[in-house]
Amino acid sequence: MNKFIYLASQSPRRRELLDQLGVRHELLLPDSDEDAETLERVWPNEAPITYVKRVTQFKLDAALQRLKRRGLPSAPVLCSDTTVALGRTIYGKPVDVADATRMLTELSGTTHRVLTAVALGTARRHAEVLSESRVTFAAMSPRQIRSYVDSGEPLGKAGAYAVQGRAAAFISHISGSYSGIMGLPLFETAQLLKNFESLRDSPKRSVALSSTD
Repeated sequence: MNKFIYLASQSPRRRELLDQLGVRHELLLPDSDEDAETLERVWPNEAPITYVKRVTQFKLDAALQRLKRRGLPSAPVLCSDTTVALGRTIYGKPVDVADATRMLTELSGTTHRVLTAVALGTARRHAEVLSESRVTFAAMSPRQIRSYVDSGEPLGKAGAYAVQGRAAAFISHISGSYSGIMGLPLFETAQLLKNFESLRDSPKRSVALSSTD
């Protein structure tokens, strides 16, 4: 793909996945005074899908304001957010080692959902897509969980694990998008980029796509 976009994400995995698609991009990272933690806070009784779509849209809105404030050349901005859900319980990034241990203990021996929302937009139009996958963890002993947490990998990861890392040793089954579980569903993102130009003549129009398994 020859399209140029801004990527408003600090995740190196999302950047690698965009490189895999051949999408030219530059990072559009938050200013030091932007409050990302508040943006990702879960609202009371919020459903996981509602949460991940809301946070992604908020990220896009903030990134578009950032683009305008910095006076950068105009181009579409891509944002994404990933969350892990067991039922209606949302598992974001663990705040510390104890929180990571709690999450992995609760996910052990279960099948949970991984929801990744992607939004692409400019000041005049935007489009979004949702990828839903399922991951089954084998039962993990307290010792295995402790060893994994001690590796440091769970920190900063939704659900306290990285599918492409050491956690793969505990994953017995995956259904859906592997790249979506990593943080950016490649098929859906490619379709989003391809279809975005069709919105050119429809100012402020929004298109929502979805991919579930």
